[in-house]
Amino acid sequence: MSSTTSFISRVVAICILTAAAAPSTNAAPPDDACSLLTPAQVGAALGVSVGAGTYVTPTFKKTCTWHSTTGSGEIVTLNLQSLEQYEAAKKSASYGNSVSATSIGGIGDDAYYFGTDALVSLIAKKGSIAFKVAVYARIPIEKRQAAEKTLALQVLSHL
Repeated sequence: MSSTTSFISRVVAICILTAAAAPSTNAAPPDDACSLLTPAQVGAALGVSVGAGTYVTPTFKKTCTWHSTTGSGEIVTLNLQSLEQYEAAKKSASYGNSVSATSIGGIGDDAYYFGTDALVSLIAKKGSIAFKVAVYARIPIEKRQAAEKTLALQVLSHL
């Protein structure tokens, strides 16, 4: 085998190995919200024990809800969204109504807190995937936002 043929063979082999190891940019978006967070992760973010995530209906798995097991009423939801939903919520905040969108750095490709003074959720996107994390609890809004940020980063680690 000539040195040119051997060199070309090695280059082709490296290209094939690199392509096989690279993450797919065309990967299908997740369709099971409950698979992206564990009860332990949700409980740690909230500071209370939570049960297994549940779906709104058995066939719609893009929204998952975790409820505290302590009877204190904490709830977390994760909703997988389209990029259109992501943009629509952001745009609705610009209309001057009672909701706002506050950008957050360091979470996915783009993220923002969306809501009012009393109720807020974190909406993030990475590539072609968007999701919303919401904490419903009787705790200060800053603590809810911190829990939402923690959970959003955990979701992103699976995407």
